[in-house]
Order: sequence, then structure tokens, then C-alpha cells
Amino acid sequence: MNDYLLANEPAIRLVAFFGVFALMALGELRLPRRPLTQPKARRWAANLGIVALNTVAVRLLFPAAAIGVALMGEREGWGLLNRVDLPGWLEMALAVILLDMAIYLQHVLFHAAPSLWRLHRVHHVDLDYDVTTGARFHPVEIVLSMLIKMGVVAAIGAGAAAVLLFEVLLNATAMFNHANVRLPLSLDALLRRFVVTPDFHRVHHSVVESEANSNFGFNLPWWDYLFGTYQAQPAAGHEGMEIGIHDWRDGARQGFWFMLRFPFVGSIREYAINRRGD
Repeated sequence: MNDYLLANEPAIRLVAFFGVFALMALGELRLPRRPLTQPKARRWAANLGIVALNTVAVRLLFPAAAIGVALMGEREGWGLLNRVDLPGWLEMALAVILLDMAIYLQHVLFHAAPSLWRLHRVHHVDLDYDVTTGARFHPVEIVLSMLIKMGVVAAIGAGAAAVLLFEVLLNATAMFNHANVRLPLSLDALLRRFVVTPDFHRVHHSVVESEANSNFGFNLPWWDYLFGTYQAQPAAGHEGMEIGIHDWRDGARQGFWFMLRFPFVGSIREYAINRRGD
């Protein structure tokens, strides 16, 4: 099984990425939730340019990445799950759930620490919200996230198959819940019990500080419910809410090179997480 995963891992990732991306992009054309405010071609060129750069950077810096750590952990007996005897399906489910909780906590941390928020605000400064926003992250944040993930994989003893499943699910749900797609309200209410929906996560991209420090989940919504960071709807409604960061509203400054420079410009005062609820 592990040999198969290593041999086919790039293909599995690419098929999942482009399949979900195409489905969400089509949904945005057919059933858009909000009108876009910025030229789509320019935004997509910048956002997908960052995706390409990040993909190359991760492959060069971490050829085996988290799956490699999982394989080494299995050989060496690292981590909790490698020290207990559980059915395979239960071990995989627990690994995916624990990894998802770690991503939630990491997301909160990137809002709480000013130096990390400098990096993460590249994701939030986008003035529109669509499928490409889900993969718009600064390369340094991507590298730090990979290091954190590798540490978590080793600590919990996640297997290689579970790590690949989790990463494919995380990428797929990030594109889904960032998509500018209108779901029936009844379907959204049902789905958000089990998965983060577009209306669920869009609240997190509001210019309103208390809303931007809510709904941190990317895949499973349970952590927001459990830790008290859930907000059901934006105060202005999904059509009326503003997307982005209130101090950075210039659409002309949203290009590829701006995103690379953005963590190193300006002061950090917006969206401090300890002001949530003010």
C-alpha cells in the first residue's frame, strides 16, 4: 500500500486538485453567491501564480514531505497511533481527525501571533472570495505549515495513507468552502454539521474583526463549535459583507509581487485575535 502511495502520490494529488477546482469553478459560473468586485483574470493569474510557486517550493524543500515523515514514523514506531493496536479504519479516522484539529489550532495561532499574522494576511487581503482564494498563501507560511504538519504527523503517529487522505481532503474542502457558490440554505444547514461550507467559512473573510476571528475551520466544523469560535452568519449578510482587510482596499495592489512583499510592509494592528468580540 505504501509503495503504491509513493509511486502515485503526485497523480492522486493532481487529479483531486484539478477535479475539485474545475467543479467549483463551474459552480461559480452557474450559481454565484456574490458578484465579484475585481477583474477575475488578474486575480486568478496572481492567486494561481502563488499556488505554482508554493508547489515548486514545497517539492524542492520537502521531497517526501509529511508522507515521508509518516513512513519513517511507521518504521521507527514514532507517535501515539504507532504504539496502540487499533483497527486500520479507526486508526486512519483518528489520524485524520487529529490532523484536522491541529490545522484548526495552527490557524488560530496564525491570527494570534503578530509575526505569523503578517504572513497569513496574504490570504485575507484578497478583495473577492472564490475557489482560488482557498490556495492563496504566502510561500513562507506554506513552509512553516509544512514543518508544523510534519511535527504533528510524527507526534500522533499518523500513517502514510492517512496523511495523504487528509491532505487531499484538506485541499478539496479548502477549494469547496472558498468557492463563490450558492448552496440552498437547507443544504448548507445540513452540511455544516459535518463539513465547513462556503457560507460557513466566508464569515472568516469579513473586514469586521470579530467575524474575521471566527470560523477558523477548513475541513471539519466541529472545532469552532467546541472552542467557541463559531459565528453562524455575518452581520451584514453574505451579499452585503465586505471581504478583505479594512486597511488594504486598493484593488490595484493585489498582484503577485504585492503578495510576496505584503508580509514585510505596514504595521500589524488589524484583527488581533484578543480583540475578538469587541
